[in-house]
Amino acid sequence: MCGLFVAFSLCLVSCDGGNILVFPLDGSHWVNMKVILEELHSRGHNLTVIRASNSWYIPEQSPLYTSITVEMDDSMEDFFDVYLDEQLRVEGASFWTFLKFTKLFLSMISTAHEMWAEAFIKIVEDQKVLQSILDSKYELMLTDPALAPGLYLAKFLKLPVVLNVRWITSGEGHFALAPSPLSYIPVPGSGLTDKMNFIQRVKNFLFSSIGLFQQKFIVEPNYFAVQEKYFEGRFDTISLLQEADIWLFRSDFVFEYPRPTMPNVVYIGGFQCKPAQPLPADLEEFVQSAGEKGVIIMTLGTLVNALPADLADEVARVFAKLPQKVIWRHKGATPSTLGNNTLIVDWMPQKDLLGHPQIKLFVAHGGTNGVQEAIYHGVPVLGIPLFFDQYDNLLRLQDRGAAKILELSDLNADTFEQGIQEVLHTDSYRMNIQRMSRLHRDQPLAPMDQAVFWVEYVMRHKGAPHLRTEAYRMPWYSYYSLDVLLLMLTVLTALIVSTLGVFRFLCCRRRKKSKSKQN
Repeated sequence: MCGLFVAFSLCLVSCDGGNILVFPLDGSHWVNMKVILEELHSRGHNLTVIRASNSWYIPEQSPLYTSITVEMDDSMEDFFDVYLDEQLRVEGASFWTFLKFTKLFLSMISTAHEMWAEAFIKIVEDQKVLQSILDSKYELMLTDPALAPGLYLAKFLKLPVVLNVRWITSGEGHFALAPSPLSYIPVPGSGLTDKMNFIQRVKNFLFSSIGLFQQKFIVEPNYFAVQEKYFEGRFDTISLLQEADIWLFRSDFVFEYPRPTMPNVVYIGGFQCKPAQPLPADLEEFVQSAGEKGVIIMTLGTLVNALPADLADEVARVFAKLPQKVIWRHKGATPSTLGNNTLIVDWMPQKDLLGHPQIKLFVAHGGTNGVQEAIYHGVPVLGIPLFFDQYDNLLRLQDRGAAKILELSDLNADTFEQGIQEVLHTDSYRMNIQRMSRLHRDQPLAPMDQAVFWVEYVMRHKGAPHLRTEAYRMPWYSYYSLDVLLLMLTVLTALIVSTLGVFRFLCCRRRKKSKSKQN
């Protein structure tokens, strides 16, 4: 075991610095992509990042990388605040209103893919940019497949692909790659666990069908023009995902439900987590002033700046009544009910705060990064899921007794206060999350070291085709062995018909002989 560990460690430093082309996704996805880039840069790799001219978080100038900027006019920066307002407005409304809202949301998804399909075209049609990319002789494409342009550009450039992934163009990555029995593997968005009764399995199947519909009719058409003009042969976005050499999967089985997986999936859940660093002096002073009562921190992530004003007032009113101090990331108008114990900030060092011994509770929206950091540092969670995967993330914590979910539609002063008091004063929440923390940390190699090893592995070997499944080359009827089943049924039917025919022939012959004897 020791020899294996030493050999693995030597492999980590055996790759000379290479040229890596990075096609990230903005928002919180960039936050964790940047963590990997920092580590790759520290090991001598040259990085080039493709970014939009109107990017929210990805700067054009950086000591970590050079950038290629794609001019884009449309921005979806305000979408999530509008989405939140609309979601609150339709809560409890009619089913048809809900369907209309869902249609608008799917339209937004389609628009995002359309924008980035056009960005791919701009890159390959700009001869100066394209020649610069070709001259750089990149050895690898590192991309986030929640949007697909990185996959198409890698295929166009014939580069090996490493995915920084949990979410793909429509759903969770496992469902595109690994066998996923719907009898015990919950589909994202279903709100189910791995223990389902019959009705829940029906619901799980229906949600799976929605994902397939979204991919085929909402996402895929946006890339038809790209496929026809710049590539030969028939393929789709899912087959490009399945062609990827390595999947750096931002999850692990302390958090995820057990399920089948594939050899080119590397689990790096919590790779962005590190021991807490000292807080800025003013923040440390505020935290220490809480005394033995401790501190509560609250954030709704990078995509939502603030709750609607009336809800923010209710939240602030509850915080003002608590004996704990509160640090709240809130970029909206200051609530009129704000108490002296509450510090409002535009940004907080979330990882360092979660690792501080004074932190008693994390009020969070349930994004993957925040959930994994809460597990790493062992802080119980009161979850307020807003959209996307957030409910399912929090459900996994709640199912393990480490969090409590408070639905946005049920959020008011009373329910919020009850939720805080329950998680704060029920010891099992902290005990369960700390147990998860111990399990998560008990690994032979840090998740970040695994991530870097496999990136460099693909560079050293110019891909990892021996780890890829051949399933993506098969038509769907072959994948599910329907052609084999059809052959077997045909043969069985032929045998039965032949047998019946022989018996009928023998019976008829016998009757004829009997009649002849009688005559």
